[in-house]
Amino acid sequence: MRIDRAGWPFLAVPLASAAVSTVLGRGSGLRWARVLTWPLLALSAYMAVFFRDPDRRSDSVPPSPEDVLSPADGVVMVAGDPQPGVAPEGDWQQVSVFLSVVDVHVNRAPYGGRITTSTYTPGSFLAAYRAESAHRNERSELWVRDGDRTVVFRQIVGVLARRIVTRVVPGQEVATGDRIGLMKFGSRMDVFVPPECTVTVTKGQRVRGGETVIARWSQPS
Repeated sequence: MRIDRAGWPFLAVPLASAAVSTVLGRGSGLRWARVLTWPLLALSAYMAVFFRDPDRRSDSVPPSPEDVLSPADGVVMVAGDPQPGVAPEGDWQQVSVFLSVVDVHVNRAPYGGRITTSTYTPGSFLAAYRAESAHRNERSELWVRDGDRTVVFRQIVGVLARRIVTRVVPGQEVATGDRIGLMKFGSRMDVFVPPECTVTVTKGQRVRGGETVIARWSQPS
């Protein structure tokens, strides 16, 4: 199982601590050291699961140029009309995905093209499932353009997430489904598509990053 490189420090620290507690428990007979080993191993195992980076269909099969893919694993919170005060200026439709602490947190580009804008906004750490988290929480916003098509997407941290990792910059070309970063420990992703797209998911639906089609352009490019 591939582990994202951002996860190795979180995996290594409890694993090393478990090794030390095992040595102390065996060498000096300290009961507390032996007891501590198992929680540390469990924490290390969870970190491996959290930072897992599985391959998805878009890694091997190029998506249709009309498809907008889910940027993350999780449950759809919003599908259709945007939440008040959340969408960028203009006419947009919104798809928001809530990531629990057991979902894959590697994020992917929902649509391919050139990154034209990347902005970071500091903010609060409200629970990501709350509507106000979309405009009050710490977030990173990316605009991608392909010809006359533009898609906007945001990485938004939650109550546990304290850091956004964004690995693409303005001017960079990305393909639909490419890995673009991750968020640490529970969060949400918002995607904004123009009215000429048809939203293909519904609220409450589970989606997979790099695989589930969340919207589709009505006219071929």
